Amino acid sequence: MSKLTLVTGGCRSGKSKYGENLLKHTDDVLYIATAIVTDDEMKHRIEKHKESRNKKWQTLESYKDLYKKIERFTERYIFLDCVTIMTTNLMFEITTNYDNISDDEIDKICDSIKNEFTLFLEKCKELDKEVVLITNEVGWGLVPENKLSRIFRDIQGFINQHVANICNEVYLVCCGQGLKIKG
Repeated sequence: MSKLTLVTGGCRSGKSKYGENLLKHTDDVLYIATAIVTDDEMKHRIEKHKESRNKKWQTLESYKDLYKKIERFTERYIFLDCVTIMTTNLMFEITTNYDNISDDEIDKICDSIKNEFTLFLEKCKELDKEVVLITNEVGWGLVPENKLSRIFRDIQGFINQHVANICNEVYLVCCGQGLKIKG
């Protein structure tokens, strides 16, 4: 039976490591890396993540149409890092002009991204996969000063709620320690 687990936490909270440890018992993992190289800093971050992960895990570098792509992989477990970067990539693929966007357009973007995650997670259930997804908890800070950041924070919050509602288990990670909050 499939099992879907969401691991959330702040930046550098240890959430990726915690999530990886949930799958340390197996090498039969498809690692979905959603980040794309946009600058030298991001390239360095991606390289650090590659160094730390299990070398026996298969890797898929993608953030879109994952429900179609995972069918060709036989791994029983899927590790997706991360929901937040995937959301960001999908947001900017839809539009880069967030200064002059209406609330209705924002809702449509959010719904489109929710649908992307729904299709992926439903396909994982259909294929009987066990999935660990990593995401950032972005709503605990100050209200962002610019419109794009506020829109992103709101969309990411809605996406986290949506994914958590679908998942069987949810963990909150702080200081490298996980607290089960669902399941």
